[in-house]
Amino acid sequence: MSGKRILIVGATSAIAEATARLFAARGDALYLLARDRARAHAIAQDLKVRGATTVHSAELDVADFSAHARAIERAFAAMDGLDIALIAHGTLPNQARCDMDIDYALREFAVNGTSTIALSNLIAQKLQAQGHGMLAVISSVAGDRGRAGNYLYGAAKAAVSTYLSGLRQRLNKQGVNVLTIKPGFVDTPMTAQFKKGALWATPEAVARGIMRAMDRRRSVAYLPPFWWVIMAVIRAVPEFVFRRMKL
Repeated sequence: MSGKRILIVGATSAIAEATARLFAARGDALYLLARDRARAHAIAQDLKVRGATTVHSAELDVADFSAHARAIERAFAAMDGLDIALIAHGTLPNQARCDMDIDYALREFAVNGTSTIALSNLIAQKLQAQGHGMLAVISSVAGDRGRAGNYLYGAAKAAVSTYLSGLRQRLNKQGVNVLTIKPGFVDTPMTAQFKKGALWATPEAVARGIMRAMDRRRSVAYLPPFWWVIMAVIRAVPEFVFRRMKL
């Protein structure tokens, strides 16, 4: 792929920025949406230097569902259609706080789950209408099985992954590819407080994996790929055993 028109939602995230740099290097046109408009603008200027043909940036708070339709409409209009839409926003909620504060838990679920589903729905309608394109969404390996340490986040990502599975099946004959991206541990500002180890990947490595998956029109991409094996083993553990494990 080259010379593509690409929308990135959550463009200020580490993975999104790393992926955008790869798009820019091959001369793609980009439209960035992020809550931090100033940061998105700064990234846009950098991407122009790196080779992007054009870069637009605009503000979108994904928690403001009333703003979704207008933001997506503007993106499609500004780019005269899209070839790829990448949804990459997210937070990492504190599970202990989720356990005690239901309002906080539901807000975090909305950001990591419901908002992604809502945006995917709007973008899918647009791509289906034009008869081609790709919707790529960053979910997580955390959605493959609930773990005590992050099950609110995992539940949101499970909802996203299941939604995308059905959407992919629906759009299979409509010329639209739906890619579910499932990173494992990634060393980003969001995970700065965690001790890093051999299983951790850089945003740049994940970005390269995203590009490969897009170019190959994959359906699901575990990144790095060894996470497919790890999660297959975790999913296979019987529940009566799993509930006693510390993961």
